[in-house]
Amino acid sequence: MKLWQRGGAATLFLLALFILWEVIVRWQEIPMWLLPAPSAIVTEGFQSLPDFIPHILATIELTLVGLCIGASIGFIIALMLHRLPIVNRMIYPLLILSQNVPTIVLAPLLIIWFGFGLLPKLIIISLVCFFPIVVATMDGLKNTDPALKHYMQMMGATKGQTFWKLELPYALPSLFSGLKIAATYSVMGAVISEWLGAKKGIGVFMTYAQSSFRIDRVFVAIFTIMLLSMALFAVIQLLERTLVKGRAKEV
Repeated sequence: MKLWQRGGAATLFLLALFILWEVIVRWQEIPMWLLPAPSAIVTEGFQSLPDFIPHILATIELTLVGLCIGASIGFIIALMLHRLPIVNRMIYPLLILSQNVPTIVLAPLLIIWFGFGLLPKLIIISLVCFFPIVVATMDGLKNTDPALKHYMQMMGATKGQTFWKLELPYALPSLFSGLKIAATYSVMGAVISEWLGAKKGIGVFMTYAQSSFRIDRVFVAIFTIMLLSMALFAVIQLLERTLVKGRAKEV
């Protein structure tokens, strides 16, 4: 009930913002090429939907593949840093530095090195996704109850058994927090990669719209990106509730 109340309040607030936007645009007679009204954006969205759907599907496919790769790499790196303190001290500062390189600057280099195929796009998405997974997973593993860990060691549990039965269940909430952050970044990473060279995708659709001064189509693309991010976030949140509650019952 509380979730629905929060969702309803957010919906009403957004509706009020759109109404205010519509009133200001019509009252000030702002031209379409400068700032279209929400009603014009919705109309254009429905009219361009048949041509827009292939671009949406291409971005969804690229986002999901890149997110899976980035999350897997982040999870593996987090386990390695957790198990090997020496490697942690050497590699972790480099991981932090890697996040200070602007993606929009790195992307053209990846295109030069790897061409215009799928690989550079997946690298871009993986780069923006893996770091939240690494940080969140490491924090979750560190939060394991020391008393329970010591108890399992006293019972003769191996490191693998301790990880699967104790450390991983404790880390799941943190892992999903990082995964939700990475999910929102993955859509952005996919669009950025499409700007630099692709045949289909929301980024391509947006580029064409900007070059032809179709600002209404640009806003259609922006709102679609927001909806995709929210949908992916909601799916991961639903998965989190299912798995974390199940693990809690087992433990």
